[in-house]
Amino acid sequence: MSAADHFSRQAEQYRANRPGYPPALFAWLAGVAPARDRALDCATGSGQAALGLAAHFSEVIATDLSRRQLAHAPPDPRVHYLAATAEHLPLADRTVDLVTVAQALHWFDLPAFYAEVRRIGRPGAVVAVWSYGLMRIDPAVDAVVTRLYADILGPYWPPERALVESGYRDLDFPFAPIPAQPPALHADWPLDRLVGYLASWSATQRYKDATGRDPVESVRDALGAAWGEAGATRPIAWPLALRVGRILA
Repeated sequence: MSAADHFSRQAEQYRANRPGYPPALFAWLAGVAPARDRALDCATGSGQAALGLAAHFSEVIATDLSRRQLAHAPPDPRVHYLAATAEHLPLADRTVDLVTVAQALHWFDLPAFYAEVRRIGRPGAVVAVWSYGLMRIDPAVDAVVTRLYADILGPYWPPERALVESGYRDLDFPFAPIPAQPPALHADWPLDRLVGYLASWSATQRYKDATGRDPVESVRDALGAAWGEAGATRPIAWPLALRVGRILA
């Protein structure tokens, strides 16, 4: 796997239209970390997880290889954004209590990243990684989204997407396991927000590059018909997969 940048060109859409993570997730992670001095959110994107961590840790280092995505991240006095790859982290040895990776581990060179995690993590530090798969809304809307996801964009998904679909079960995770029950990932969105989310997919950009056409626009009318009232919001649920482990001294 490579650390290729799949999201810089749609950085503004990514920031505006990706779901936020449940506050209960960050509270639980802070509770199992050995201390609350410093957390690292690796591949932070536009800072969704970093901001959640900032409610519980004195300092959050948020790194990403995309300077453009970092430029769209909201400021917070406890969060320090740094441009860096997951395999070369600009942090001193044994200085981090918690390492998180949200919806990004599948892009990493895992042996190199894990070596960095062991280097920067304090004894007993916690490593938490999570991903979310295809959302569910209702059968009519889901059918249109599935057609976009599988039938139209299927050949344009990077191979790493299969790791997300398996909930990271097939990834090596060489840390002492901590049992974890992921909280629900929910949102109430209008149709325009859903369309923006679909536009932020990496496969959407790859399709545009290859064909010069917008795949989301090709299903926009069908989505609208399935959605119903244009200004109505709908509850959306994503399956959240979570793996958590501890660095042993």
